Amino acid sequence: MSPVQSQQAPALSAEVEALMRQLKMPHARAVAPELIATAKAQRWEPSEVIKALFTEEVAGRARSMLATRRKAAGFPTGKTFASWDEGLSSIPLPTQQALRTLEWVDRRENVVVCGPSGTGKTFFLEALGQHAVEEGLRVAWFRLEDLGALVRAHRADDSVGKVVARVLRADMIVVDDIGLLEVGADAAEGLYRLVDAAYEKRSIAISSNLHPAGFDELMPKTLATATVDRLLHHAHVCQTTGDSIRLTQALAGKGVMSMS
Repeated sequence: MSPVQSQQAPALSAEVEALMRQLKMPHARAVAPELIATAKAQRWEPSEVIKALFTEEVAGRARSMLATRRKAAGFPTGKTFASWDEGLSSIPLPTQQALRTLEWVDRRENVVVCGPSGTGKTFFLEALGQHAVEEGLRVAWFRLEDLGALVRAHRADDSVGKVVARVLRADMIVVDDIGLLEVGADAAEGLYRLVDAAYEKRSIAISSNLHPAGFDELMPKTLATATVDRLLHHAHVCQTTGDSIRLTQALAGKGVMSMS
């Protein structure tokens, strides 16, 4: 129930405002003057006023928590399923729908989306991540080089394990665009450490130009084998095919602003 906007809504008394501040009710406090004016004009029951204030506070806290989780996730672009065209994806529709239930996250399973560049891998994983955040889950987004940077930054004081443990506070960890660039030793170690620590405890989702069976082309064979063994043990593997959606849209003039 939203209050009617009124320019003459009286300010809250200092005592009531102080109490609402002490109770940490910023969202209810922000609408309280207008809501109380509306309640008087429409002769609300006292319980209706209390319910409306609490409803606004709960809704406001939910919005704030969602914004916090989105920021903490570190998503690259903000893409969601609202702009996803499931018909353009080569991932089978039943698979898309099953992954969108997020039941695999509850089961601590992994998702691997692999295929040529431009076939919607990153878009789909980000939309999944955004959906997970909307459902109250915590998500952490990394590029492979980000994992390498973490290893380098924490190797000196031998705290790599601790930082990986902090990453695993998220329910879903995404590692994007494996296979686009040469994998350095630090990045390879970071990927292995993350997959090993998350095994049967957290869900990892990765996008890759290569099927994981080919990861030994990117990193030492022993490390690749150990990583892939743990990654694929409880995993859903989706292989995308076809031409680049981005290139097809660019050639068709979609997504390009006219210069004239």
